[in-house]
Amino acid sequence: MRNRFFSWVGATAMAFALLALIAYPMAAQSTKAAAKSAVPRMADGHPDLQGTYDLATITPLERLPGDPPSLTKEKADALRQYELARRAEDDKPSQADRPAPPVGGVIRNAAPPKSFFEFLERAGGGSVGGYNRFWLNQGTTFTVVDGQIRTSIVVDPADGHVPQYNETARKRMAAARAATPTSDARENQDTQFTEPAGSFDNPEQRPLGERCLLGFGSTSGPPALPDYFYNDLHQIVQTPDSIMILTEMVHDARVVRMNAQHLPQNIRRWMGDSVGHWEGDTLVVDTTNFNDKTRFRNSTDKLHVIERFTRVDDKTLLYRFTVEDPDTWDKPWTGEYTWPVTTKPIYEYACHEGNYALGDVLRGARHQEALEAAAKK
Repeated sequence: MRNRFFSWVGATAMAFALLALIAYPMAAQSTKAAAKSAVPRMADGHPDLQGTYDLATITPLERLPGDPPSLTKEKADALRQYELARRAEDDKPSQADRPAPPVGGVIRNAAPPKSFFEFLERAGGGSVGGYNRFWLNQGTTFTVVDGQIRTSIVVDPADGHVPQYNETARKRMAAARAATPTSDARENQDTQFTEPAGSFDNPEQRPLGERCLLGFGSTSGPPALPDYFYNDLHQIVQTPDSIMILTEMVHDARVVRMNAQHLPQNIRRWMGDSVGHWEGDTLVVDTTNFNDKTRFRNSTDKLHVIERFTRVDDKTLLYRFTVEDPDTWDKPWTGEYTWPVTTKPIYEYACHEGNYALGDVLRGARHQEALEAAAKK
């Protein structure tokens, strides 16, 4: 999925109306705990977490080089305006008689990148391939927790980075690189992983996200992470016995069984088996029983994720998660960020109807093979 991810990254462009982006809504993302009496509650007395939330953010999962753990408002405003100006430049109409872009894409600014999205575009090789700005709906604000404008979702380790892979993981990844790809190719890549040869040779080997079977980049979770492109809405529907979390990206739906036991170990699921309970006013969700196909950041079926959902006020949830897998990292790691409520509608995700691209790719490949065969005669 990494190659597809970066092909999208390489052309990140957005048609945002700047008037809607000028205000920096930090106050709406404050995470000071609401007074107990102010928390909206269900009939059973537990906090009402229901609603639709927009997870889009400028804050990356891992801290960028040189960034402190948090930013001043002045620094955050400056970075935000810089990013919006970049997007406005990308959104200008293209010249009809423009030449083909250079190999590797157009990089307008030779200086080191300043914003997270600029880093992504550089990593993707500029602006060749993938989507242009019109199709994207990227975040415009940093996440703010306890009044701190965070520079990473990861908070433990304190350096804001996911721990390095352990020796077991490195050996497993090396073996995977040499293996023949299959139709259940791992879905959540780490940028350190290189696709094995042949990963894009035929439609049967396209990964789960591209076939609209599971959201790429852990949008559905667990842990649930921002997509950084579009379809960042999540909806929570709550009953005393179960809680459903619907993800706009690839219409994934997780059902958390409340006060239940985990399924037997021989029953494995793409999004794991989630059971929940309340600790005071915080919903705690424990997920195990993952299969070996999703492989969050190259983890194994030993992946274990604990999530905590706390209502801060009527417009904000605080989402905190801890990830562990002894065959991937030597210690657990933790992240947190806010889920601001939104009134935007969740759209149907239907990505393959009328999609002619794959057929065109296959016809182009067969034509190229025919030319190569003819040249050998």
